[in-house]
Amino acid sequence: MEEENLSTAEKWPRMTKFMLSACAAALAEIVTFPLDLTKTRLQIQGELTHQLHGERKNVPYKGMVRTAIGIVTEEGPLKLWQGVTPAIYRHIVYSGVRMLAYEQLRDSVLGRNEDGSFPLWKASVGAMLSGAIGQFFASPTDLVKVQMQMEGKRRLEGKPPRVQGPFHAFMKILSEGGVRGLWAGWVPNVQRAALVNLGDLTTYDTVKHFLLRNTPLPDNSICHGLASICSGLVAAIVGTPADVVKTRIMNQPTDAKGRGLLYKSSVDCLIQAIRNEGFGSLYKGFIPTWMRMAPWSLTFWLSFEQIRRMLGVSSF
Repeated sequence: MEEENLSTAEKWPRMTKFMLSACAAALAEIVTFPLDLTKTRLQIQGELTHQLHGERKNVPYKGMVRTAIGIVTEEGPLKLWQGVTPAIYRHIVYSGVRMLAYEQLRDSVLGRNEDGSFPLWKASVGAMLSGAIGQFFASPTDLVKVQMQMEGKRRLEGKPPRVQGPFHAFMKILSEGGVRGLWAGWVPNVQRAALVNLGDLTTYDTVKHFLLRNTPLPDNSICHGLASICSGLVAAIVGTPADVVKTRIMNQPTDAKGRGLLYKSSVDCLIQAIRNEGFGSLYKGFIPTWMRMAPWSLTFWLSFEQIRRMLGVSSF
């Protein structure tokens, strides 16, 4: 019986790891999604002060709390979860691929040291590569998510809705820009994911195993929680500028050929943001980003490790 269970675990290890990563990420996404919506609204507000033809329009900058309250009072509490469906779809692909890719790189490609440790430089390379790969495959769902998040604001501004739901958004993007249109903004998207994973995966893996090697802490929820708190903070610091650029590029209007009307590239968006709004604009929405990443990271890593344990998969 034991041999039969072992062969089953060996037969489907990758699919099992993919599915448990996706489940843990979906749970974390549902719990923290209102903060992601608030962050997206804050990031877009800055560019609304600079119109396409240079005309300046005063749009008040709101803090995280005021923005969230405004969404609830003006659009309804359920709008805090506007776009959660494609967000879950995204994380099924993104987190499933990135976690599986990182473990494969760590255990089979880059390799651990003889003492079982994983050097920081290898963890950094593995995290950035796995994040970039996962986000490339998940980029279409991220595009749908960002556009759906902005629909409530468009209606309040008297603009016609662009999409009616995730499927309609997907088909609209496909019909207007073709398959290539589904990957609009994929470059800053992948850049952001690489940076976020540099902070998230590298920090969690390094801190967790540092605690296990150098403190009396066992491999339990306290150890996982401490490592996840560190990973959420570092991920927010290194990933917020790329996240601002990604959000603006993906939300910008496009011409008949699907080309952006506001920014030519991620570098152009970066330059315009600094020139028009200052360097601090790259950290617009940092607080909600961090406040979302912290509970997201905590929820994800705790549930991820527990699900692995329940399924008999080794600890991450």
